[in-house]
Amino acid sequence: MKRRPLRAVRRTLRRTVTRTRSVLLRRVFLPWRKDRAAVLRYAAVLDGQTVNLHARLPRWARPDERARIELRRRGRRHTAAARVYADHDGGIVMDAAILLGADVGGLPLRTGRWKIRLRLRKGLRRRALSLVLLDMPEPYGGPTRPMAASAVTGARYRLGRGVTGSARVTFTPPQPAAEVVRVQVSHSALEIAFRVVGGEPRAPWAEFVASGRRFEAEVDALGDGLWQVLAPLHLMTPHRDRPEQWDVLLCSDNLRDLRLGRRLHDVRNPKRVFAMRESAVTPVGLTPMLVLPRYTPAGNFRIQCSQMTEAA
Repeated sequence: MKRRPLRAVRRTLRRTVTRTRSVLLRRVFLPWRKDRAAVLRYAAVLDGQTVNLHARLPRWARPDERARIELRRRGRRHTAAARVYADHDGGIVMDAAILLGADVGGLPLRTGRWKIRLRLRKGLRRRALSLVLLDMPEPYGGPTRPMAASAVTGARYRLGRGVTGSARVTFTPPQPAAEVVRVQVSHSALEIAFRVVGGEPRAPWAEFVASGRRFEAEVDALGDGLWQVLAPLHLMTPHRDRPEQWDVLLCSDNLRDLRLGRRLHDVRNPKRVFAMRESAVTPVGLTPMLVLPRYTPAGNFRIQCSQMTEAA
């Protein structure tokens, strides 16, 4: 009998725990909290930085109440607008879209877990409700997927829940990353423009790395947070009949080496969606060769260089 991979065992265990927890929430905690909590029917972080919420409120709630969403952690508190109204079936529901991140004009969260509550006010009466998350958001199929991080800043916001089901959002600061913005191929050069999120490189340079070979190249600032490097194609001509694969690393005095790539997106297959054409390039003083910029399934930027045959 074959042993199951450890990853598959963990995945099965995680699913079992999630199902058991959802059953407990519905049968134990929700009846106990039905008049003191709102039940989330929908909760997701769609664009990597906006929390979208839709909840059913208790029977005593009224559509004319003023509502705010509150995010609280260790004495710190931030609020955002919410809307309470009557649903088509007569129930009272709440909608909210909360932009997160000071860099994009949203709530300036700090690292850690933030509890989410709904605050209602009508006249002098004030109430606070927990938002119960019965089921975690399910990933959907198709060519796109939910954004794992903000495309602007690289920060990560993940929805979760406490022991009793109360919703919370966890903020993780961005890790330094070099994101490719555009690639231009000319007759004799390859220009790569990129930006750096999660850090500011000091005295940066680039390294082009293939099997057994490594070359350095200058990095120039373009302004507006963009950088550019020219691939040294005259040094990247393949020495063998088969194509050579070159990775591009951003190096600096203050950050770890960063592999150029394209990861802040919602595409499941960057290799196919961000595909680029193969071009015939003639470095000065050398014979023509074929250059194919591309992305790996993991989103890493790679340059494929191969000899140009008579048939090509």
